[in-house]
Amino acid sequence: MGDVQIRIADWNATPALRSIRQTVFIDEQQVPPELEWDAEDVGATHFLMTLEQQSVGTARLLANGRIGRVALLVPARGKGLGHVLMRAVMAHAQQAGMTCLTLSAQTHALEFYRQLGFETCSDTYLDAGIPHQDMYWKTADTQADN
Repeated sequence: MGDVQIRIADWNATPALRSIRQTVFIDEQQVPPELEWDAEDVGATHFLMTLEQQSVGTARLLANGRIGRVALLVPARGKGLGHVLMRAVMAHAQQAGMTCLTLSAQTHALEFYRQLGFETCSDTYLDAGIPHQDMYWKTADTQADN
């Protein structure tokens, strides 16, 4: 897999975060820019994944436990790096005391998130013209309480 690193990155000082999302969501998936860029970015915790010192992936975590904007560039796909990135986000969230995480998954990625322990909790709906379903994940301690 090579040298993979994940770090928390400052939204304003790390253009790679925007570049990866521009490529994946706006260019590849045709998400309108006005839907991709939102006010949540300023206060979010952003994760930047590098492979052999090249920026290849990103995700964001909101203070309410919502994960979003998970994106990998084409050269990083199909190598298990998405799981590595998500596990880093999930570990950071747990260290911050979050016991329940949520996300809106594109339906083609539902199995990817299920493999990480997420469960669907909504019907299919369109977001930016792309089918999605809401998903959640709870720590083992939280699941035992239910």
